[in-house]
Amino acid sequence: MGRLLILFTLCVLPALVTATRPARNPFIVQGSVYCDTCRAGFETSATTCIPDAKVRLECKDRDSLQLLYSIEGVTDSTGKYKILVADDHEDQLCDAVLVSSPQGDCATVDPGRDRAAVILTRYNGIISDNRFANSMGFLKDQPLSECTQLLKQYQEEEE
Repeated sequence: MGRLLILFTLCVLPALVTATRPARNPFIVQGSVYCDTCRAGFETSATTCIPDAKVRLECKDRDSLQLLYSIEGVTDSTGKYKILVADDHEDQLCDAVLVSSPQGDCATVDPGRDRAAVILTRYNGIISDNRFANSMGFLKDQPLSECTQLLKQYQEEEE
């Protein structure tokens, strides 16, 4: 009986504690929000960052697409955000999603740039706790006057 207790204490108990213990380090989801001042559909040299923009991290069930987890964050003065996520969302589809822009003249969500997929699991071989989301953007109501010339330069570079 004593040996069985020692075996349980040395082998089974640590495995149970490890399996039920939450992750030591939270995930850090990082990204940025910008204003597409040329309405180009991509970032240009005229693109500006948006401080105080609201971003939400959403995780949905892979099969039913039911929302299971949601947390909001806000961009800093450089248009960058960091959202801490304590839990592993192994079987879920997670996205960073634009919520709102404080800039009245740049508050229209850019379709296709309104969300960014994020993998929030430790079971995929990624060692780092940092997760980077693609930049997301809003469209300026009226493009800046210098955008016509700027976009011509981009076209010339492609040819």
